[in-house]
Amino acid sequence: MANPRLEIDLGKIASNVRILSKFYKSKGIDICVVTKVVCANLEIAKTLVESGVTLLADSKIVNLKKMSEGRINAQFLLIGTPKLSEASEIVKYATISLNSEMEVIRRLSHFALKMKKVHQVILMVELGDLREGILPEDIEKIVKQILLLKGVKLVGLGTNLACFGGIKPTEEKMNKLGHIAEVIEKKFDLKLKFISGGNSANYEWFSTTTDVGRINQLRIGESIFLGCEPIHRKPILKLSSTAFTFLGELTEIKVKPSMPYGQKGENAFGHYPVFKDQGMMERGIAGFGLQDVAVSGLTPHLKIDVLGEGSDHTLFNLKGNNLKVGDELKFNLNYEALLSAMTSPYVHKTYNFTK
Repeated sequence: MANPRLEIDLGKIASNVRILSKFYKSKGIDICVVTKVVCANLEIAKTLVESGVTLLADSKIVNLKKMSEGRINAQFLLIGTPKLSEASEIVKYATISLNSEMEVIRRLSHFALKMKKVHQVILMVELGDLREGILPEDIEKIVKQILLLKGVKLVGLGTNLACFGGIKPTEEKMNKLGHIAEVIEKKFDLKLKFISGGNSANYEWFSTTTDVGRINQLRIGESIFLGCEPIHRKPILKLSSTAFTFLGELTEIKVKPSMPYGQKGENAFGHYPVFKDQGMMERGIAGFGLQDVAVSGLTPHLKIDVLGEGSDHTLFNLKGNNLKVGDELKFNLNYEALLSAMTSPYVHKTYNFTK
């Protein structure tokens, strides 16, 4: 089979999304599934919808367009900070978008009116992670301006945590978002449909809280695809962590020294690599590298060591595993590795369905 390759188990993804949907619904929270890490792969998107998902989210409008044109039967949420230059496309392909800039919302209003649509807006509130979001003291001013516009409708408030600054979603943070929502609703006589409390990192908060308050939506990606929570990267009980397997073919096996020899300079990426003297070793080369996957995010199934990588080669200490040229090495992936493998045009994607 083609190499390098990413084997995708759609059955495990379907099982994970059903388990998590039921888990969060037990306290009144709906999930939308973020397809960002899988680049809105249509086979995966179809599986999600067939598993009961009605709202799919992505950070890139090109991915929402792909799913829309691929006849994925869902509504679409743009979670990447909207670009002024893409406002027309956003109105065309996204039902809802997360927003934090008034100038962008005005542009969305303009194109929504031209297309005779009503585009739904969730305002993002800054609660400490310092990525996107409006400061809490400025929310009322922004809401007042939105309500004067036609073509857009304010449908919720949201926040994003644990992505940039690593700030955890806590009881305090979630209560703060809920309180802001209640103040806005009372002051402007509104009923907000979505109080979107965050992402897969909210798992720990949800598991320990006895009252989710006003939070009624989470935007979940990593937990569904990798079966873990992203605060400590701990596996979530009952979820599969092996829905994706990366495979690469061995192209050379030689017994060579463990230390490069000769005058030393920079390597291909401008680094001065450091090596440990382990004597002679059985060294293997696999036909993939940084063009294909973030190698540092791979965990081999066999007890072998990754020695380093180039753009299209990765080197291993094979440690006497009786491997031969042409054999495939298998790896689990972390979030970074999955994102890069799904993005790379050089990685072939294949599908199976484990029940």
